[in-house]
Amino acid sequence: MKRILLIRHCQALGQHSDSPLSKKGIQKAYELARQLERLSFPINRIITSPYLRAQESIKPFAARQGIPVETDERLKERLLSEQPVDDWIDILEESFQNFHFKLPGGESSNEAYQRAEQVLNECMKDEVNENIIIVTHGNLLALMLQKFHVDFGFHEWKTLTNPDAFLIQRIGGEYITERIWEEKQSHFY
Repeated sequence: MKRILLIRHCQALGQHSDSPLSKKGIQKAYELARQLERLSFPINRIITSPYLRAQESIKPFAARQGIPVETDERLKERLLSEQPVDDWIDILEESFQNFHFKLPGGESSNEAYQRAEQVLNECMKDEVNENIIIVTHGNLLALMLQKFHVDFGFHEWKTLTNPDAFLIQRIGGEYITERIWEEKQSHFY
């Protein structure tokens, strides 16, 4: 049975490609590792965005399992614009409604989806590795989920957490998507 886990990175200190995880993000990376270790199946391969925050999010799990982490440029975050955008949330919403919409120097949802879909297709056809983790960014993860869950859009993107994790399993001829990240709540007394 083919299984792909799509994971959004943990909380980071910024949006640059070399932004590290925050203190809370590092704690969540270890929580993520513990949750992944409780899966009922072994992970055979890990592919991640080249951005530091994505790599650091899976590092605790990969190190404890002895699985090498591959980076893939196609999993980097989608660039909305080369210039800073004040109303980026409105721009993002527009890009989910119109897959060809893009700002100068930016990337449309369609363009980002095309590169991410290449990775997904390669993983689904991988006959050597049955269970694969893909670590990426919220925007791209939401677009990737649309391949399996057509109505996953802007409003669903807004519900994503850092980290977040979705299990995609091929059962028979179809793929089933399940959110598997469980946010642990801290209790203060």
